[in-house]
Amino acid sequence: MTLSRTIAPILAAFALASLAACTVGPDFVAPQAAAPDDWTSWHSGDPALQGPAGTGTPIPAQWWTLLGDPVLDRLVQQAMAASPDLQTAALHFAQARVQQGVVAGAGQPQVNAQAQVSRNRQSENGASTRLFDAIGSDRDTLAKFLAQPFTLYRGGFDAAWEPDLWGRIQRMNEQAGAMTARQQALLDLARLSVAAEVAQAYFDLRVTQRQISLSEEDTRLLHERTGLVAARVKGGLEDHSGLERENAALNALRASLPALKARETMQLNRIAVLAGRHPGELDADLRGAAQAGAELPDLSLGMPSEVALRRPDVRAALARLHAATAGIGVATAELYPAIRLGGGFDLESYRSENLFDWGSRSWSIGPSLSLPLFDGGRRRRMIELRKLEEREAAVAFQQTMLRAWQEIDDALSGYTSERLQHERLAARAGNAANALALAEARYRAGALSYLPVIDARRAQMQALRDLADCEGRLRLRFVAINKAIGNGPGE
Repeated sequence: MTLSRTIAPILAAFALASLAACTVGPDFVAPQAAAPDDWTSWHSGDPALQGPAGTGTPIPAQWWTLLGDPVLDRLVQQAMAASPDLQTAALHFAQARVQQGVVAGAGQPQVNAQAQVSRNRQSENGASTRLFDAIGSDRDTLAKFLAQPFTLYRGGFDAAWEPDLWGRIQRMNEQAGAMTARQQALLDLARLSVAAEVAQAYFDLRVTQRQISLSEEDTRLLHERTGLVAARVKGGLEDHSGLERENAALNALRASLPALKARETMQLNRIAVLAGRHPGELDADLRGAAQAGAELPDLSLGMPSEVALRRPDVRAALARLHAATAGIGVATAELYPAIRLGGGFDLESYRSENLFDWGSRSWSIGPSLSLPLFDGGRRRRMIELRKLEEREAAVAFQQTMLRAWQEIDDALSGYTSERLQHERLAARAGNAANALALAEARYRAGALSYLPVIDARRAQMQALRDLADCEGRLRLRFVAINKAIGNGPGE
């Protein structure tokens, strides 16, 4: 009956406190991110370079597979498995998830059990012997008895729980969840960066290898032409100045080859490092001729508003703003009283055989109240600090959105420009091929010497070299578009 009369007021107080509970601090509302109605609305410069007007099936997340190159597909997979940056981002995400679980545990009851066995001796002149002096009995005999060593056995448990009256723990959970979402976005950003870096290095390598092949062929043609000019000089048909010009051009062309081969070596090493390999380990796969890639797809990016918010850096900035908003609620809750419900039950005896006797029990139960009265303004300054952090996060989000639209427009304009240039250079290469065919036909008919044929072939080589450069830049622009719209592989 006594225990029930003790617990009843506690339960009533807890019930009233629960009814009065509320969540302090502002609720997070995602800012409205401005976006154009279509990809042609927000564009700087020449209207001919604006992005696609239609919205069809978006580019797949594994966009590099559209190029139809199994070597590139394999390199991206290897880099995903080997990248230290990606592994670090994955560990940060795992830590954030664990931290979220730690915070979630703060709102649960805490129960602890303990057991203790100790050997003790009390002082003959300690505070516990003062009563003997007051009684006036045989003090020395009693003190010696109490000072005899004895073994004390103790065991029991205690439990405590803090009701979340002001939503502090709820805001902490909200904040931890936002930080986990931020680390998830940064992990996605790392995946996209790894895929883009591998693709860029691979395209640079293939363009360099193509340039080496065309330069070697051009060198062979120029060497052949120089031999013909030397024969004409020897026969008195030309003077030596023409031969010197040919030799100068030949030496200039030969001088460009070492730099191209050094660039090839650097790209091979760059790809090897990205794939987690040592220099030279991938040479057998990458020195061969590149497989003919598929034509780049027409761009269908989806709705502009959805695409911009899909970018990992935008999602990370939004999650940071969410966490900062929740932090205001956590700091605000510190201004209000805290109630802690606790209790404990123990068994204690200096005789082991009596430890589990009902008379060896001791217990306590009841609430405790913590009421902040004065802290020199620390708590209120902390709220002001959290509000400033929220404003900073809001500014960073707006800045990230503006940068996103700038990068998207830059990427679309660059891609469109490169496609237009590619069309012109492809037409030029076709014209050069036709000119070569006509020169060869006239040579076979006896209307021309062989020198115009060589010149026509060299003109075709130059057209193909310019076209190869443009094709490489076009693929790099395709990579830039996917980075700009945040189109990267997930888990």
